[in-house]
Amino acid sequence: MKQLSLPSGRTIPVLGQGTWHMGEDPRARADEVAALRLGLELGMTLVDTAEMYGEGGAEELVGEAIAGRRDQVFLVSKVYPHNADRAGVRAACERSLRRLQTDRLDLYLLHWRGGVPLDETLDAFARLRDEGKILDFGVSNFDLDDMLEAAAAPHGEGMATNQVLYNLARRGVEWDLLPWCRERGMPLMAYSPLESNPSEQGALLGRAQLHAVARRHEATPAQVAVAWLLRQEDVVVIPKAVQPVHVRANRAALELAARLTGEDLALLDAGFPPPQRRRPLEMR
Repeated sequence: MKQLSLPSGRTIPVLGQGTWHMGEDPRARADEVAALRLGLELGMTLVDTAEMYGEGGAEELVGEAIAGRRDQVFLVSKVYPHNADRAGVRAACERSLRRLQTDRLDLYLLHWRGGVPLDETLDAFARLRDEGKILDFGVSNFDLDDMLEAAAAPHGEGMATNQVLYNLARRGVEWDLLPWCRERGMPLMAYSPLESNPSEQGALLGRAQLHAVARRHEATPAQVAVAWLLRQEDVVVIPKAVQPVHVRANRAALELAARLTGEDLALLDAGFPPPQRRRPLEMR
């Protein structure tokens, strides 16, 4: 699996597995655990979760899925903004570690910005890193102004990534946020690469240009959408899948990314134009 370097010098896989909406239905648990395990077997060892997902249910599910293979996994979780003060971050991290059945997180993120001062949250992250409970820390759903403020705070230079909504239909980050992160050697993590609800996903995957590229490569439109993101420099992609066919398709998108041609990319740009001005950060 291709890796990207984090500012700390550690590396992160470019393709992983998301878990949003997992751990919410006990009837789906066995299938969700099996999907995550299949992904691990296929080399998608980055697993992204959060205390918000299923109110801890997704973390418990991930803990079950990675049991016995923790050292193979790059494990990411996130803290709620209302838990982001010094005491709250520590307590939330400890709860996440218990649910995940591990002694450390590879990456710990502030899920979105709330009312707690950023310097307090970043200080709490730095203390956990010094204790070995987390190995890197970062943020999620931060626009450029937020990143500038965070970077200027004590410990701001330690941020490893920003996880944001980014896909073919939502390219606003390319105007300013993604270039800023690239200049600092900070990978961007792209969540919801295939959108997050059926109507939005249908609008994304129904675009004629996407189908044309998919036919050219005997792939699905979803694979092309994930592959396009994987072609972007300094971007980590974390699609969620429960059905084995979708897990395998996500993994195959990594090879497809290398086969996309300049003609393919131009066609996708025509169907999904890049931003021509700064846009407000989109989030889910």
